[in-house]
Amino acid sequence: MRMSEGAHRLAIRVYYEDTDFSGVVYHASYLRFLERGRTELLRATGIDQSMLHAETRGLAFVVRRMTIDYLRPARMDDVIEVETASREVRGASLRLAQRILRDGEVLVIAEVQVAAVAGGRPVRIPDGLRARLTSPEVVT
Repeated sequence: MRMSEGAHRLAIRVYYEDTDFSGVVYHASYLRFLERGRTELLRATGIDQSMLHAETRGLAFVVRRMTIDYLRPARMDDVIEVETASREVRGASLRLAQRILRDGEVLVIAEVQVAAVAGGRPVRIPDGLRARLTSPEVVT
């Protein structure tokens, strides 16, 4: 896990459970990989989602929209890298650019819009959280 050039990078090994009968990553498995990337971006900027939820009257991020392009397949035992970068932080939403790479080769490109919600309704992203998402830096 590392941050560089404004993006978070997370290495993940592809396991048998991530693939279809032919050893190629099943398309829905990429959604889990992308989710891990988004979660680890928050964690790397010092945001713990469970604490955030507990301290902000149940605030959580939910995927509102995602576009995804599958360019090349990943296979069992590959080590892939999920790259996640914050592109725009608005009142109650956040737009992220994500890519999945293998040895520098782009396999998947995704644009993701997440909404901040609490009690099933949109809520404004708190200012401190907004500042961290606008210019993410690793917190150790």
